[in-house]
Amino acid sequence: MADSKVSAAMVGSMTGTVERDTMAPPSLSVSIVTYRPDRTELERTLTSLALAASHLAGPVAITIIDNSSPSDLAPRIAQGFAGLPVSVIAGQGNVGYGRANNLVLDRLGRFHLVLNPDVEMAPDALAQALHFMEAHPDCGLLTPFAEGRDGQRQFLCKRYPALVDLALRGFAPAGLRRLFRRRLDHYQMADMSPDAVSWDPPIVSGCFMLFRSGVLRALKGFDPDYFLYFEDFDLSLRAGRMTRIAYVPQVRIVHGGGNAGAKGFWHIRQFARSALTFYRKFGWRVV
Repeated sequence: MADSKVSAAMVGSMTGTVERDTMAPPSLSVSIVTYRPDRTELERTLTSLALAASHLAGPVAITIIDNSSPSDLAPRIAQGFAGLPVSVIAGQGNVGYGRANNLVLDRLGRFHLVLNPDVEMAPDALAQALHFMEAHPDCGLLTPFAEGRDGQRQFLCKRYPALVDLALRGFAPAGLRRLFRRRLDHYQMADMSPDAVSWDPPIVSGCFMLFRSGVLRALKGFDPDYFLYFEDFDLSLRAGRMTRIAYVPQVRIVHGGGNAGAKGFWHIRQFARSALTFYRKFGWRVV
């Protein structure tokens, strides 16, 4: 596995920006980790990000960390999004989701957004998010309201998972999930109002994590022991010991991901390995 630090061996490309060492630190930095990305999906994400960023007064710096090998992402971004301040890190190989995000810890803005490449945000999402963070200095991590592409609400906030919860939510057939609907609703905090700010959910999804950058630096980013899955659970629990986490429904996104059980054996294996790492670190809960 490659080193988690940015090195000269990595390919970095800037489009639409001046050299980084002459730039003032951005108000907002954004990291997006990709691996063999769906081109249409990524373009949707970047288009919505560009529109949302246009509503901000301060500068924004976007870094895409492409774990694909080889990567042709830099010229594609330069061609399709020439006016967007995007840099691409590539050449490190598939180092995993958390480790890839950590490659930008030395280039954070005042706030930093960890964003999945399958997320589209409302035009005012970033403005709403930064306004909330400015108004609530005790908030170090923000999570939004999310819907799937089918229009159904997604529950990004979670309580500490029991093994039964993970098995039901990730792998059980729909009929069995319906039988355990109350249990799953409790786990995914479905009782949380879709319209009101809620404080201190224990765990939030990694698809959209807006940090006060001092918090993310103090946490040293994601734990690199997770290759894929549960790195957001881990980071949420550690963040909750240091700062307050807020669910802010005025920040709205559409998220296309999830459902590891439907992605094949490799994803199921990674899910199980990361679950084992998580429970060894934070404690087992079976039921």
